[in-house]
Parts: sequence; C-alpha cells; structure tokens
Amino acid sequence: MMKEQHTRRLMLVPLLLGLSIAQAQESTMQGGSPPENARDPHAYSDGYGFGDVPRPRFGDEKNFYSVLADRLERVESGDNVSGFYDVEAWFGRDYDRAVLKAEGSYDSNKIKDASTELLWGHAVASYWDTQLGVRYDSGSGPDRKWLAFGVQGLAPYWFEIDATAYLGEEGRTAANFQAVYDLLLTQKLILQPRVEADWYGKRDAQRDLGKGLSEARTGLRLRYEIRREFAPYVGVEWMQKFGATKDFARAAGEQSSEARFVAGVRFWF
Repeated sequence: MMKEQHTRRLMLVPLLLGLSIAQAQESTMQGGSPPENARDPHAYSDGYGFGDVPRPRFGDEKNFYSVLADRLERVESGDNVSGFYDVEAWFGRDYDRAVLKAEGSYDSNKIKDASTELLWGHAVASYWDTQLGVRYDSGSGPDRKWLAFGVQGLAPYWFEIDATAYLGEEGRTAANFQAVYDLLLTQKLILQPRVEADWYGKRDAQRDLGKGLSEARTGLRLRYEIRREFAPYVGVEWMQKFGATKDFARAAGEQSSEARFVAGVRFWF
C-alpha cells in the first residue's frame, strides 16, 4: 500500500512540474515581454497558411464609413424663419476612425453661425469612444480655432452622450454637452428628447459670448421612419441664454429665450 502511494506521488511530480512551468509562462505572458516560444496571436494553427488562396480579412481589419444628417431642419421663431443643420460622418475601423462633425444655422441664405470639427476617434470600451482633434468656428464675428477632446457613446438605459472640452487661442476654453434619447412609441414612430448646453471660460464680446454657461437648448422631436435610413420629423425646441450672452442678445435686438417650432428630415447611409 505504501509502495503504491509512493509510486503515485512520483507520477505526480512531472505533472506538478509541468503545471508550475505553464503557470510561470502564463504569468509572464500577462505582463512584460512574451517568452521566445510564445505563439503569435495573429498566426494560424501550427503555422499552416492558405497556400494560393488569399488570407481572409476579419471584420476589425476592414474600413467602413457612415454619414448621418441628424438634423436638417427649418426653424420658425416668432416672425423669423431660418435653417439649421447637424451632420456627422466617420471613416475607419472598429477601434480607430476619422470623425467629421458639422453644425450651424443659416438665415436669409447666409451662414449665421457654423462649427466644424475634425477628430480622431478611438474605442476605449464597448460603447464609448474618445475623440481628439480640432474645431473651427465661423459665421458672425471673427473665426475661432480650438483643440478638442471629448467622449461619445451610449450610456446605460440607451442615452446617447456627446461631451467635448475645447482649448482655444488666447487662453480661451469652452465645453459642449449633448444628451439624446429615442423613445419608441411604435416601431416607426419615435419621440426624441434632446438636451444641449454650451459653456465658455472667457468672455468673447466679438462673438457675443459671455463667461460661464452661455446657452441651453431643450427639444422634443417626433419622427416617422419611412425607412430606418430616412425619417421626416416635427418638433419644438426651447432656447435660453444666460449671463453676458443674454445681455449681448438683448443689445442686438434678439430674443434671449424663445420657443422654436422645427420641421425637417433625418437620414443616414
């Protein structure tokens, strides 16, 4: 009986030794450089290739693109009728992509205010991207240039979040926050609440902007998706300006707070 137990223990020695070596290799793989005999994670089993057949490309190796005109609308406020556009496009892969954002308003066939951003987006989580790039403001007043850094993604309970901070010339700083939620009344009829706010760290009288919270907008848009890619909508939006920005608006004979009726189309491809 003792002999059999001793034999079993001897048989366990190589097994335990092998496990110890494997654990040591595994711990080495978790941090630092891999061992020389580590398998290339991008290689195929036992080094076998496909011969004359081209190697297949996986989904994360291909470039894709998308263009979304989220808001292309006619805006009515009092006796004034104007237009607004909000377009986003991207090109790249799952983890890294180039992103273009453009939004602005126009009145009497002239651009009143426009903001264009060119960003590099990098996925940091399943539903979140960090974005780094530049922003260019034009329209009324002198043009402004900014460095931009932000995050964009899908928060719990399906809230779409877009938050960006900006650093401009002469020590200017700014921030923008947007939150959107799609409430499905039916499979085709969708009610979309939207909240957006702008903040500036420095007074900019040439562009009629005060320090601090500058403007906030809250809207409700009801769209009908004729197809997922094409949906006309109607809605209402409430705008409120604050602080010195409100004073600038009143001095120019403009409204510092108002309700706007909007009608437009949303499409993507």
